[in-house]
Amino acid sequence: MQDHFENIQRIADTTTLPHAMHYLSCRIADDLDLSHLTDRLMKGKGQPNSLSSSEKLELWDRLKILSFTRMVVSIWAVTVLSLYIRVQVNILGRHLYIDTARGLGSSHLLGDADLIERDDQQKYLGSADFLANYGLPKLISNMQMAATEVLKVKRLRDSFNTAVLHQTIMQILDMFHSMGSPHHWVESLIPEDPRLRKLATTSGSYNTNSPGFTQFDQLMVETREVLSSAEFGSVVEISLKAVVNALVEEKGFQSGGGNLTSGMPLARLLPRIAQICPSVVDEPSKNKFIQIIQGVPEVGLFFTLLYANMSTS
Repeated sequence: MQDHFENIQRIADTTTLPHAMHYLSCRIADDLDLSHLTDRLMKGKGQPNSLSSSEKLELWDRLKILSFTRMVVSIWAVTVLSLYIRVQVNILGRHLYIDTARGLGSSHLLGDADLIERDDQQKYLGSADFLANYGLPKLISNMQMAATEVLKVKRLRDSFNTAVLHQTIMQILDMFHSMGSPHHWVESLIPEDPRLRKLATTSGSYNTNSPGFTQFDQLMVETREVLSSAEFGSVVEISLKAVVNALVEEKGFQSGGGNLTSGMPLARLLPRIAQICPSVVDEPSKNKFIQIIQGVPEVGLFFTLLYANMSTS
């Protein structure tokens, strides 16, 4: 079982996650492109009369909000998507291992198992693209609202050092998570199926004997239950803090003329944020933040217990 568990983790790292991260990074770059703001500001610098003072202030304010929005969306997305994909492959891997152990399949990888057909496996793993395909606009909108609220007291001349940047990022994340109902952010990761809601019993469990309840449905129900658990929420929180801790120590922030160690005006920090953002959602083989998440002890323990189908409390 240990060998199979390790194989499952490798599948997540080398196959499922790279595809999902590439797609997600492209969508974030497109949906939170800042070039239209920076181009107008550069044009205004070269042609002083092309922008009024109020227009410049408005552009800088939008650049401030969207720069932090892109950074924090990237932090949240890379953290939660990498954890979500690992939830998927562990749930699927556990099912396939049990099927194989019962003599119902012949492969110890994500191969042929009678109880979970290949089409359902592929459909299930393909749901990792839901965030990039459908969940990202709402995530960006909510994160932008949180950033706007936190940054409304931050002026462009205000000095930012490592501690202030760290505090600001965490405040935006905390405000985002406090919006709406508990675990509202799960809806950005996984679709809510009204059909499954109808199959739910009054106790909150599902009628798995219903003719409309498929193998894919079973996998999605289990996944939603894990994502909505207090244990997973705790792992997300710990992982986000680890990523933010590492991010504010990046060379792009700490080196060069003026840096976060000694402090710099917010206006000078914004270009550095723009430069660093792509590295946060870089491909897994080059992504230090994904490696940091994987190295968090609580993350390793959570998935060991999830695979074994034990309580994670």
